[in-house]
Amino acid sequence: MSGDALSQDPAELRRRIDTTKAHPARVYDVFLGGKDNYPVDRAAAAAALAANPRGYLDVRHNRDFLRRAVNTLVQEDGIRQFLDVGTGLPTAENVHQIAQRTIPDARVVYVDNDPVVLAHARALLTSGPEGRTDYIDADFKSPAQILEQAAKTLDFDQPIALCLVAILHFVEDEEAYPIVRELVDALPAGSRLVLSHLTEDLNPENIRAVQRTYTERGFTFVLRTRAEVERFFSESSLEMVDPGVVPVHRWRADNAAPVPDQPEASYLAGLDDIEKVRYADINDVTDADINVYAGVGNKA
Repeated sequence: MSGDALSQDPAELRRRIDTTKAHPARVYDVFLGGKDNYPVDRAAAAAALAANPRGYLDVRHNRDFLRRAVNTLVQEDGIRQFLDVGTGLPTAENVHQIAQRTIPDARVVYVDNDPVVLAHARALLTSGPEGRTDYIDADFKSPAQILEQAAKTLDFDQPIALCLVAILHFVEDEEAYPIVRELVDALPAGSRLVLSHLTEDLNPENIRAVQRTYTERGFTFVLRTRAEVERFFSESSLEMVDPGVVPVHRWRADNAAPVPDQPEASYLAGLDDIEKVRYADINDVTDADINVYAGVGNKA
């Protein structure tokens, strides 16, 4: 599937891209300062930012959690394989770049079903010479297909970190919990689940306003409580890694979130609010800014 996906005819890819409807991966890309999005995605991001002016901190800290989690797993636990489902558009830094800095022969498989992500997937395959990366064009709701294709690159006799970062709030309960169980059940002992999820526990007024902007655009958008997020781990019999399920900026915070290079003040002043987000320093975060839980679980 992955090889076939990357060889898809460009015209077929363009046909698959719906530029009339916002897509979560592309809206996420807007908040990360990417350029692989469309006016409809920028409009959705702008509406969310208007509803919660510091909501970009959720997105940026979610991405920084992924950096910290991958670093922890490779540096402290020696995890050498990653299955990143709901990858989104390539952005600095991707999982293989983080992992291979410490473990050059790390293997990473990326999974997404957005044709825009597929069109840029080769950027996700720039592995170091000792490691391997692959891309699977598949839906999260097709776990058997994901596992079958991932086994071509990953060794399912050795621990694997399954990354479900900011994807599950787009999936209803009746599908989300069984799919996570099926994916985790296929992993060997010593594997990890890396998970983040939007919640209304922390700052409900802000996130409910954002939720309305997304549901009005046809997105499934499920806000789950801490207990409901913990259920993804407990139903798969995973042991929580310290500090458990916590607000995303508090998961092993190292105060090292990268600060983007700053442009001239005159240039910055000419940008609209959504364009300024890419230059924001996220290290001034407070608990009142965050609506995301994060956690890592260990399969004994």
